[in-house]
Amino acid sequence: MNKPNIKLRDPSIVMKLSRLGSFHQSKLSFLRSFIREFKKWNYKRNLFDLDKNGYGTAVYSFEKNGRNYSLICFAQHIEPYERSDRVIATKWDAAFVLHDGLPTEEDIDRLRDNVPKQEIGRVSCKELTLSRANKSIRAFEHVVDSLSQGNQPNKDLLSKVGYLYRTTAVYGSGKFGLADRFRIKDRKEIYGPFRLEMMLVYLVRQFTFDQVNHIAKSKNPDKAITLDEDIARNLGIGNSTGLGMAPFLVNHPTLLHNWIYCREKALKDIRSIKDVKIDDFNLFKECFNKSKLSIDTWITDSQYQINKIKALKSDLSKFTQYLENECSIKINYLWNKIYVWNADNLGEECIEYIVSMMMEPYDKIIDPLINEMSSEEEKYFNIPTDRKVSDLKVILENNYKSIIKIDFKEKSNTANFWFISKNKEEPRVANRYEEHGSELEQPLAIARDTKLLYERLVKAKPTDTVAEFLFSNEDVRHVVRRAFIVEKFPYSEIQDNTIGTSLVPIDMLRLKLSFFGAVKFDPRSDKWLRINMYQGAPLPHEMKFSSDTWVYNSLH
Repeated sequence: MNKPNIKLRDPSIVMKLSRLGSFHQSKLSFLRSFIREFKKWNYKRNLFDLDKNGYGTAVYSFEKNGRNYSLICFAQHIEPYERSDRVIATKWDAAFVLHDGLPTEEDIDRLRDNVPKQEIGRVSCKELTLSRANKSIRAFEHVVDSLSQGNQPNKDLLSKVGYLYRTTAVYGSGKFGLADRFRIKDRKEIYGPFRLEMMLVYLVRQFTFDQVNHIAKSKNPDKAITLDEDIARNLGIGNSTGLGMAPFLVNHPTLLHNWIYCREKALKDIRSIKDVKIDDFNLFKECFNKSKLSIDTWITDSQYQINKIKALKSDLSKFTQYLENECSIKINYLWNKIYVWNADNLGEECIEYIVSMMMEPYDKIIDPLINEMSSEEEKYFNIPTDRKVSDLKVILENNYKSIIKIDFKEKSNTANFWFISKNKEEPRVANRYEEHGSELEQPLAIARDTKLLYERLVKAKPTDTVAEFLFSNEDVRHVVRRAFIVEKFPYSEIQDNTIGTSLVPIDMLRLKLSFFGAVKFDPRSDKWLRINMYQGAPLPHEMKFSSDTWVYNSLH
């Protein structure tokens, strides 16, 4: 068989929101690459000073070759009415900070005065990331009560919740006095994107287990037992995510490109393997079969998500038959054959699900890509003002083919606008023709503004420089900059209209969360969802011996 002509997938296909909203966790996901990087580090619980109710201070650390990263936890009592997952909340069950090195007593005292206050507190450049979390009261109290009576908790109840705490934000990169990224960006072990945030969430998970064990023991010293490790392993950290994530994808184009490009490069390289080894194919099939079992644990009341899961299951059934009947390692370019069949026969959700699974056997392809997923974005923000208007017009015609065809005179194509809620301090979407406030619109309507730019370029003098064009078109400068970015970074732009009636905002959230490594997407509306992180992950003392396919062991 001649080598097939395998190329990177076209951004006009990949960067559609329905496709991006069908991505799943993969070997490239940040929480998985964090565990691969830190599995050889030494884990330690340095301090555990909680009272009988579980309130107080704890410190956990990872150490290797004299480098330390420490999570400092502050747990406090709050009244039920004070517990909120909103960004505007002012109290949480626990607050956390990741400290660069081992904290001194003075550091802990300083942080105790500030970290529980979160936004209105202040930390220093010794601190790297900041977070807070609330208990899932139903799960937390059930676990404590069960353990204190000498019983393990009910697995069915825990499987419905999946965590003891859920975070409401994880901050980094200079916010509230935290270390700016430039101070630490050259450290090899944290070069992968969001690596420190992933470390914080992982260590918070361990704190939740230690806290329930401690409270149960304090409640009934003679009878209490500790949480079974198999049960603990199947608990993650929950998260409620709203529209705050959506602008991030629009505002970080080169970072978005690098994430997508690495995924597409991995797919292309895997499809280009001529002779697939039997061990690699068996590992794929093992992960695939395990993953299908966990789909039954994706619990949601969202009809939108129920329909997606139903379609995925139907397609997976078709693919399973194809895999069993028509796939053999004797076939040259087997992965390419599988991918082409999937693309012709299955829906986007299942296609991307299997793309993720195809990466599992290939450490040598995936691991070098992890270090390509960050971006020094400021390098690319200068506009080459000496280029010609004709150049810019061609860039738009090549890279925004579907966008420049949209008729923005149609109300359905401008139905929504993005704004920052004064009361909630979070991004929101509203209907332009039914609600007030469109004068406060945020610059997130990239498709509309790109079309406006194109219409002006058509009328402009082709030999003019971009500087001459911008002199009288300053209002479209932001999309001129984006066009020159997309020329170099073709996956940097969502190829869809983010203000049209067909917008499903959670597609944008799901894209980002899939790269984090989230599972169990549970939309609560089309604008926010709950997810789980680290469910099934090895416990800290197991990391050195764990397989990278742990994510498929989470069946409860």
